[in-house]
Amino acid sequence: MTAYQARRAPRHDTVRLRGLDIHLTRWGPTPSESEPPVFLLHGFQDTGDTFQFMIDAFKRDWPLVAPDWRGFGRSAWPQEGYWFPDYFADLDALLDMLSPDLPARIVGHSMGGNIANLYAGLRPARVRCLASLEGFGLPRASPRDAPARLRKWLDQVKSVPVLKDYESVEQLAGVIRFRYPRFTEAQSDFVARAWSEPDDARVRLLGDARHRWVNPVRYAREDAEACWREVKAPVLMVSGDESEYWARIGPEACEDELRSAMPHAEFARVRGAGHMLHIEQADRVAALVENFFSAH
Repeated sequence: MTAYQARRAPRHDTVRLRGLDIHLTRWGPTPSESEPPVFLLHGFQDTGDTFQFMIDAFKRDWPLVAPDWRGFGRSAWPQEGYWFPDYFADLDALLDMLSPDLPARIVGHSMGGNIANLYAGLRPARVRCLASLEGFGLPRASPRDAPARLRKWLDQVKSVPVLKDYESVEQLAGVIRFRYPRFTEAQSDFVARAWSEPDDARVRLLGDARHRWVNPVRYAREDAEACWREVKAPVLMVSGDESEYWARIGPEACEDELRSAMPHAEFARVRGAGHMLHIEQADRVAALVENFFSAH
């Protein structure tokens, strides 16, 4: 299998945020007052490392910072479990630490895009501009689902979460390639290494298996849309034209519905890309993001 050759070498760092050690991947020059950091927020079950392909496609050498969210990648696991508002507070603390005086440019993919969209409405003065890659919220939830969801969660918290493992990185890369057939072999190998660590003679997925438990808190799209209406920063909403994510969300993901909550947002679709568009079509996504940032 051909190894992916990174054009921009990553640097790794750990910072203490809200009582947890949070892993950061950095690229480019050291941030300064004239060049504040650009923040890259990964999606569910992902890590910050996998922005590498998009970063290598940038023409400009930006100061970039990609945290691993709590409980993902190489960041610490909270003992009390996971509550979505903690991501807003973690991002708030990270911006206070690394960009205390200037509003930030942000790129978010999937879950990271949803966090960024909401945060931009909660803290509009802290966000300069935002590129949200496949971050269109979740489907509307019904109150009828609440009892079953809470019962399932009660059962899960009594269980012992099992960490998924594989015979080798190569086996994991094959699973990733099957799941994401638009990935090249080199990309699948890179992502497999970013998502795993050695465990005796095998490799295991990084991240806390409790993320796979059902969330006992029902998603309220109405609340999300109310936050989106508070966004003041320029927003670029990017989707893959072959993404399965649109079908999962349903009619709420159409541009007209999204524009009703984000009337000033720009929309772009990337040809030949699914949900993992920042990997599958890294050159096209990089051009869209970089042009957007250069304009703002």
